[in-house]
Amino acid sequence: MLQVAREQVAAGDDSLQLNAIARLAGVGVGTVYRHFPNQHALREALSAERFGELVAEAQAAADAEDALAGLQRLLRFALARALEDSGFAAVLESAADAEAHTSELKAELDRAVAHLLDRARATRAIRRDVEADDVRRLLCGVEHAVRAGDGDPGRTEVYLDVLMQGLRPPR
Repeated sequence: MLQVAREQVAAGDDSLQLNAIARLAGVGVGTVYRHFPNQHALREALSAERFGELVAEAQAAADAEDALAGLQRLLRFALARALEDSGFAAVLESAADAEAHTSELKAELDRAVAHLLDRARATRAIRRDVEADDVRRLLCGVEHAVRAGDGDPGRTEVYLDVLMQGLRPPR
């Protein structure tokens, strides 16, 4: 079922209609719904590997010598992945998770980002009132802004720079 869903997405169809996936996978609709009660649960399953990569990148950024540079690298990495994969972006921005595994990955991500933010705060490189969840939400906002634009890749850097400047403490 996951392979069929991956093939559909690769072919440009990210609608993930569970009935169509059942038919293409040669299984009953009930089988698909038992594993994936809704499309969001399927998106989570398809995004698990990418989410694991993001968590690893966040942990590496948290251990970087320069916390602010680590944060900027993490934001660039996460934004690139979200722009490559709209399903992953939807999972990243979702307030509710269908699967416990996704919630665990988000918690790991938040812990790594919180550690990174604490290190950056210690050097007074970022605001004191920004939390890990705020960074994720702001990044999702940048992803939406890039998608809503005309596709100019230069805007991505402009938007990331605006985000980074907004994370800095007030003068």
